[in-house]
Amino acid sequence: MAEAPHDAMPWRRAPQDAATRRARGAAAHASGAGAEDAVARLYEGQGGVVAARRWRSPWGEVDLIVRWGETVVVVEVKKARSLDEAALRLSRRQMDRLCAAAQAFCAGEPRGALTDLRFDLALVDGLSRVRVIEGAWGQDW
Repeated sequence: MAEAPHDAMPWRRAPQDAATRRARGAAAHASGAGAEDAVARLYEGQGGVVAARRWRSPWGEVDLIVRWGETVVVVEVKKARSLDEAALRLSRRQMDRLCAAAQAFCAGEPRGALTDLRFDLALVDGLSRVRVIEGAWGQDW
């Protein structure tokens, strides 16, 4: 049986060439970096100190690590057209990965595993509005 043309099945995407994929990837990267910058500015404006951006661990990358007094805040930034859509982009698997990465980061802190730790979810919409959900998951979640 012959395959139907792409325009006959609107749910299918037309094949993209490598240059188009690279351009979209670069645009998504820039958009994500802009969202992370906006969130970092928000924390700094409220008295936080950004300790690391895009910190890499064996379990993956952490978008932002902020020092808030004695507390280390692990921040996952999610961007989408709306804040609600952005919130839906955080998966249980990502939360688990971020918890493991946070343990690795805290191992290098003076108090080690006793370091006060908080996980925030920062949502950014298409108009660059930011909403931070403090303590989005963790011990009490």
